[in-house]
Amino acid sequence: MQLLSKFKRKITQNIRLLPALRLVWDSSPRWTVARVTLVIAQGVLPVATIYLTKLLIDAVSTSLTAVDKTAVFQNCLPILVCLGTITLLTTAFSALAELVNQAHAQRVTDYMQGLIHAKSIGADLEHYENPKYHDLLQRAQQEAPFRPPRILDRLAQVGKNGISLVAMLGLLISLHWSILGVLLVVAIPPVIVKVRYSQVMYRWQRRRTQMQRQGMYLGWMLTTDECAKEIRLFNLGHLFSQRYQNIRQQLYTETVKILKQRSFLYFGTEASAGLVILAIFSFIVYRTIQGHLQIGDLVLYSQALQRGQTNLRDLMKSGSGLYEDNLFLVNLYEFLNLQPKVVDPVCPRPFPLPFQSGIVFKNVSFQYGATTRQALKNINLKIRPGEVVALVGENGSGKTTLIKLLCRLYDPNCGAITIDGVDIREFAIADLRRQISVIFQDYAQYYFTAKENIWLGNVELSIEDERVIRAARLSGADQVIQTLPKTYNTVLGKLFDEGEELSIGQWQKIALARAFLRDSQVIVLDEPTSAMDPKAEYEVFQQFRTLIQDQSAILISHRLSTVKMADYIYVMSQGRIIEEGSHESLLSLDGVYTTMFETQAQNYR
Repeated sequence: MQLLSKFKRKITQNIRLLPALRLVWDSSPRWTVARVTLVIAQGVLPVATIYLTKLLIDAVSTSLTAVDKTAVFQNCLPILVCLGTITLLTTAFSALAELVNQAHAQRVTDYMQGLIHAKSIGADLEHYENPKYHDLLQRAQQEAPFRPPRILDRLAQVGKNGISLVAMLGLLISLHWSILGVLLVVAIPPVIVKVRYSQVMYRWQRRRTQMQRQGMYLGWMLTTDECAKEIRLFNLGHLFSQRYQNIRQQLYTETVKILKQRSFLYFGTEASAGLVILAIFSFIVYRTIQGHLQIGDLVLYSQALQRGQTNLRDLMKSGSGLYEDNLFLVNLYEFLNLQPKVVDPVCPRPFPLPFQSGIVFKNVSFQYGATTRQALKNINLKIRPGEVVALVGENGSGKTTLIKLLCRLYDPNCGAITIDGVDIREFAIADLRRQISVIFQDYAQYYFTAKENIWLGNVELSIEDERVIRAARLSGADQVIQTLPKTYNTVLGKLFDEGEELSIGQWQKIALARAFLRDSQVIVLDEPTSAMDPKAEYEVFQQFRTLIQDQSAILISHRLSTVKMADYIYVMSQGRIIEEGSHESLLSLDGVYTTMFETQAQNYR
């Protein structure tokens, strides 16, 4: 029973190759067909070359005793023409195969990267808080570009070598049946060694994925502008570089140790195989000297032996390589098989356009998957249509988490969020997010043109739509953009040629314009003016009601001078709402909000 169970597991592992081949086919059917056709042709031509060479040598041998040498040469001419044709075909197919193989590999690589990107986009946000997800992503990114193309390469080699090997073995068996068994026996030990160390390398790589990521992180810090200022100011370059070198040295030492062991055993098995092949060749020479074989037979069998050995070795090598690829495909499929938890309903409800009663959080609690601490505890709040609501509180009080739940980046552990009385989990995710425009505190800085940076807020519009410029004017970004060399066509950031870097406050105006461009029913601004100077902040909020038009708005801010304009304010602490009301009513409570407001007000007196 154990043997049967083990056999079933092996069969199941081998089936992993089939989805990989499906991916290869899906990436480019035409290139796949061309590749297979060339494999067959390249497998047959060597057999024809050897056989024609034998015929030619036999014909030349008869000239030693023939009277009419010219007639012998005339008999050789058709063979020479055939050999020339095969030589040309071999050269042409070789050149064509290089073109097909590289073009196909590029198509497969691009297709696999597309799958990785699609899976990453669809992955739940909570995955990014789990180190195991980053390990999965790292391994998938390592395997995706080259494993499926390599599988096709190896299968092509198996096919090509298999075709040639069958023909060569047929010739050798006609000399003596035992040669087949001898060749198979000497070919097996190198395969065992390779399979064994493929398993060792696979297990080692999985153990060291996180260490490899740590090395990549240190390399990223040393080579990008994200940490460049602090690394220089605190003189951290040598420290980080040394840590990087230590990690790479440990990985190098462990890898070389495994490779040394494999090379030593592989040399022993290959050397033994070479001695056996020499013995078979000696047998062929002996038979020729004894007169049992002609000179043409000597050439035929010696070529068949050499090519047969090469074909068999390459066949076994490709087979063991397929086993290695099969092992590492687990890394790719572990990532591709990740299933999201935040999913669309089977039958989504139509989204209300416009809102009637608004958004309600009812007894909502939530904790992130990587921690036991509750980020939100029994939250109850309401946002009416056209109402401006502010969320205030210390860092870590749960304000941004609440917005993430509203956008269904996560789903609550308890309670429900409703819009016009309907749980938001009953709406299509795209419909929900289309009606909520959010600029988070850690907004993105896109290294595209200024116009594109704003247009990304609503890509359903034409990039030339006048509303793009209007959004820039409303956020104050237009004044910044007009000072750039190519105004709205200037590339932002220094990553690409002719790019212009902005200050943090200027980037924030660009991000605000992106939020204002989106035609949504709710606008959420998470610390929207934290990087702006007081004058710029005052100008934005002077026209805030105009900016949001008839939208509901949620403001998250530490500056209580900003939230005074809100219709209703919720004060949060440690995941709970501890106070709520208008600015005036909260001041009259003389509670936490009053203390916060008075503390900030003292700085301006």
